[in-house]
Amino acid sequence: MSLSANVITFVILFTMFADLLVHGIADALNLKMIRNELPLAFKGLYGARRYRRSQEYLKVNTRFKWIISIYSLIIILLFWFSRGFPVLDHWVRSFQQGPVISGLIFMGVLLLGKTVLELPFDIYDTFVIETRFGFNKTTWKTYMSDAVKGLGLALVIGGPVLAAVLAFFEYAGENAWFWCWIAVTLFSLVMQYVAPTWIMPLFNKFEPLEKGALKDAIISYAQSIDFPLENVFTMDGSKRSAKSNAFFTGFGKHKRIVLFDTLIEQHTVAELVAVLAHEMGHYKKKHIQFTLILGILQMGVMFWLLAQFINFQGLFSAFYIDEKSVYAGLIFFGMLYSALDFILGFFLQMLSRKNEFQADQFAAQTTGDAGSLAEALKKLSVHNLSNLQPHPFYVCLNYSHPPVLERLKALK
Repeated sequence: MSLSANVITFVILFTMFADLLVHGIADALNLKMIRNELPLAFKGLYGARRYRRSQEYLKVNTRFKWIISIYSLIIILLFWFSRGFPVLDHWVRSFQQGPVISGLIFMGVLLLGKTVLELPFDIYDTFVIETRFGFNKTTWKTYMSDAVKGLGLALVIGGPVLAAVLAFFEYAGENAWFWCWIAVTLFSLVMQYVAPTWIMPLFNKFEPLEKGALKDAIISYAQSIDFPLENVFTMDGSKRSAKSNAFFTGFGKHKRIVLFDTLIEQHTVAELVAVLAHEMGHYKKKHIQFTLILGILQMGVMFWLLAQFINFQGLFSAFYIDEKSVYAGLIFFGMLYSALDFILGFFLQMLSRKNEFQADQFAAQTTGDAGSLAEALKKLSVHNLSNLQPHPFYVCLNYSHPPVLERLKALK
């Protein structure tokens, strides 16, 4: 193995173990933050028994995450250093189907292997942990149906996109990264329209919110802030989980607000309007547009970096492959890029938390009812067994939203 290959191997291994160590430290600190005393803001909402249950939920999920992380690392290292990549590459090349088809087979086998190896953990999480804490509503029929639909979408949508990326880098010359960036960006924008209309309904049932006080209040509020709302929908979230949420989807003139049916059951009209005011606040504050542009720029940087490494022999030698290929280069670059992605993720999480504070303030100011938003946040936290007092370091690494107590403090 050459010096450059050794350097790349060191960087990737260092990133893997550093990531495991840093997140392990954050998890340990987070568990040490567990307190028996219920925060004053939640007095009357959280019973002592349910509060202890939320802490147990945190402990169980943290331990389970450690097991998955260590297991995944061991599998990757075993496959890597037992020279699984060159064996798979040799097998794929034996079909002599050309670089694009070979790439689809190579990456498809890796994805299938990853899915199969992770399946027992996903099943345990869904049918044991989530069931134990009263969240899981998924039947085996629904679970299998979701898996089949997910596989179908991966083949119908993911396959052609991956084939296009492989073809660009194989045949488009020095500017392949640029044309690939443009093509994937256009595809991403198209999906903003396609996903809520065609893909999401494959998994959940969406129905327009029935006429009544809630719909009138939402429409009235949207008009008051000049928010172009196409419709308000309810989603059968209870089909899979007892947890509740709301989200904003769509693009341009086809924006939709979606409420989980479980959310509607637990909140007053004023609280639901406050929650949706928060979601609309992201649009009015241009958080969605800015995040989209930032994501496009980040993707451009990633494709440019990929172009610099895709033909670098040291990258392939690090994984014991002598003959270069675009498809293997994509996989290996992804592992090398994870170090930069970790750093970028840290700052993106920070930006996201800042945006959440701004959306909260927007909702409080435009509804004139900060109390309803505060009550909604409290109820959501209690219902979803959220960790009320996470460690600041854990928040920096993992939270896209500020901890609920910080949001309540800001609302005051």
